[in-house]
Amino acid sequence: MTNKMIIEAIGYTGSALVLISFLMVSVVKLRIVNSIGSIIFTVYAFIIHSYPTAIMNLCLVLINIYHLVKMSNTKESTRSYDLVSVSTVDSFFTYTIDKLKEDILKFFPNTSLDFSDANTAFIICHEGAPCGIYVGKRNPDENSVIETRLDYVTPEYRDFSIGSFLFSQLQRQGIKAVTYSGPDTLNSEYLKKYDFVKSGDQYIKNL
Repeated sequence: MTNKMIIEAIGYTGSALVLISFLMVSVVKLRIVNSIGSIIFTVYAFIIHSYPTAIMNLCLVLINIYHLVKMSNTKESTRSYDLVSVSTVDSFFTYTIDKLKEDILKFFPNTSLDFSDANTAFIICHEGAPCGIYVGKRNPDENSVIETRLDYVTPEYRDFSIGSFLFSQLQRQGIKAVTYSGPDTLNSEYLKKYDFVKSGDQYIKNL
């Protein structure tokens, strides 16, 4: 392989990663992949002495890093959410569940969307738009513990900041522990991130 072919391969790789990044739903993954692609393309631009292109891509990397650091700041990122208390029979709740049903079942396979026994439900919103749903059951005899029926976040907001926001809000409402006994295949990272401990057939998180 000649030097020219290697240089062109670097350019094509950077361009491909930048394009692929825009196909990603997760904002975090988009910015990470976009940054990698932009770094590679910056190298390519310097090699071919296209300095304006190199500077532009370098600026894109810096912008992505800025936003990734901002999103990783839990205290800062949780300020932009609102917790809306709803009933499982509210039209807003049933509408939201219906609109997100396909992705909910994809992320939580074999999960029942019958919440008739749940007595606690919240919709987490960002700038007025629903981006998360939490449904649980508080036992009257042990009101400080809530059994999770559904803890779902839309793909765009799966950067863990909603989890931090939700648990802080539940703690303010007197909840001392959260339990979860649903499937863990696709959300094991989430359970690990928030220190859920497996106990028998369920996971427990102390707040």
